[in-house]
Amino acid sequence: QVQLVESGGGLVQAGGSLRLSCAASAASGSIKSINLMAWYRQAPGKQRELVARIASGPNTDYADSVKGRFTISRDTTKHTVSLQMNSLRPEDTAVYICNAPIVTTSWGVAYDSWGQGTQVTVSS
Repeated sequence: QVQLVESGGGLVQAGGSLRLSCAASAASGSIKSINLMAWYRQAPGKQRELVARIASGPNTDYADSVKGRFTISRDTTKHTVSLQMNSLRPEDTAVYICNAPIVTTSWGVAYDSWGQGTQVTVSS
């Protein structure tokens, strides 16, 4: 019902920056609202980790490992969320996945929508 498409991943050297973006769209109809959007990441052999999330208001939440380096933002009108990643470290290497737990569309409510993920690789 809802598609999330990430972009912006790639290869970057340690200390560099990347900006990830995620755009939400409805397969049918249009999106009316999204309560919260989040970025997760999963590295090989590691558990999936919540990186950052942002509610419909200005409230944000970050993993301790990225505080001060990453910034999440959203455009509630365009239904997009971005993750600005600065001072990247090799341990940030992972697949970054966009998530929207609840999306209200003109056709109904979609739960637990996920993107395909975008690879971020940080070289030392």
